[in-house]
Amino acid sequence: MARTWVITGTSRGLGRALALAAAEAGDRVLATVRTPGSAPGHRNVAEQVLDVRNRAAARETVQRAVTEFGRLDVVVNNAGYGLAGMAEEVSEEEARDILDTNLFGALWLTQAALPVLREQRSGHVVQISSVGGAGSVPGFGLYNASKWGLEGMSEALAQEVAEFGVRVSIVEPGGMDTAWATGSMRFAAPNPAYDGLRERVFGTPAVPWATAGTGGGTPPAEIAAEILRHVNDPADPRLRVLAGADAPEMVATALSGRLADYRQDKRFSAAEN
Repeated sequence: MARTWVITGTSRGLGRALALAAAEAGDRVLATVRTPGSAPGHRNVAEQVLDVRNRAAARETVQRAVTEFGRLDVVVNNAGYGLAGMAEEVSEEEARDILDTNLFGALWLTQAALPVLREQRSGHVVQISSVGGAGSVPGFGLYNASKWGLEGMSEALAQEVAEFGVRVSIVEPGGMDTAWATGSMRFAAPNPAYDGLRERVFGTPAVPWATAGTGGGTPPAEIAAEILRHVNDPADPRLRVLAGADAPEMVATALSGRLADYRQDKRFSAAEN
């Protein structure tokens, strides 16, 4: 039986690739976009204009999916963006905006979907996080905060809804060959005090950068295929799903640093044993 998906942020990148992959597999997709006419063109894709920061609009999106397709099976919270800026540089507006989109946007759509999924006693919520949800790097603290928040909320959510037959997955992609680091990136106003660090981390002190962080990475279609395989496999028990060629190494590096800190406390080392 064809499933019904709601996928946010489908105008480009991973969201677009995943919407097309699900549609090509024979499923129905309600693809949300900010700009009308930018959803992927496919006979199994219907466009929904949605600003994920709008909680009421999230409820309307879920209602449309259920009304048109009769049910809701998979919700993918993909919409989001990157913010480059040292913690001191980020304005209040920039900090609130990225949390409103990357964290609260996912929460609002998840809240809208859960009554439907609980009633069905089935469904799957897929949260698109990042390897940046496992570790942090200079210049992306607020982006990391949005993904760490998403992961903390989603780990609790998975335990809250398991008894209703609802599955939760946190996808942590590594580097992707998309416009995330250029067209989808926002930049805080630079403080010259951090130019040296910026050059060491990004290869340039210039803000916004022209080419730093672009090129390479796993194609979005390959990441989408990995996600589709995970969703299609009800026996896959993972909460966190690494996606992309470099994701395992990046997460291992992040976690090893955290464990090294904890292991300086002899009580933690004893607890491990």
